[in-house]
Amino acid sequence: MSISPKATDVFGTSITEHLEVVRQLEAQQPILEAIARAMTATLRAGGKILWCGNGGSAGDSQHLSSELVGRFQHERRGLASLALTTDSSALTSIANDYGYETVFSRQVEAIGVTGDLLVGISTSGNSHNVVAALQAARSQGLTTVAFTGAGGGRMVKLADHLFAVESKVTARIQEAHILAGHMLCDWVEIDCMNLREQKSDVVLQIVATALIEGAR
Repeated sequence: MSISPKATDVFGTSITEHLEVVRQLEAQQPILEAIARAMTATLRAGGKILWCGNGGSAGDSQHLSSELVGRFQHERRGLASLALTTDSSALTSIANDYGYETVFSRQVEAIGVTGDLLVGISTSGNSHNVVAALQAARSQGLTTVAFTGAGGGRMVKLADHLFAVESKVTARIQEAHILAGHMLCDWVEIDCMNLREQKSDVVLQIVATALIEGAR
């Protein structure tokens, strides 16, 4: 006889666990703000934000990168961001020639420059290819950000900014990662819009001054 799952065991437990993890983010606001400011500083200086991860974390990398390149909630210029998880030819050729552990670090080596920022996502904090990517990023002068689960794993020592979700349940960690990512996108978008408005005001002032001077 088949046994059907109970709603309280599946839905109720998941909702309770989710809320417990989300509430923990309140205490991590200073960390998230530091990451947001680092991202904005990178973009303002003409740098780009790179993302990498495996499985669900690869999906998060692509999701959050696209929010910056496209838009999150507001109309504004596209922001320089790239997920290192999307180029199947690069991923498979690097894995074939050098091994899967290098699929992200090789790309960082190729396109990462001093002033860029890399976000490495791993629920365990120990994904070999993400660790290697953070190592490569550090050696090339990129700012490093780690999204992990409880403890942070090997990525702790490689991150300039560490966002570690206090859970060991992969699904709950990923849910917190995407919420934090959305908040970061919101901050960066608003911050960069303000920068654009400030630049626009400066341009308008220069034009107005030129018109006045030209009329004299």
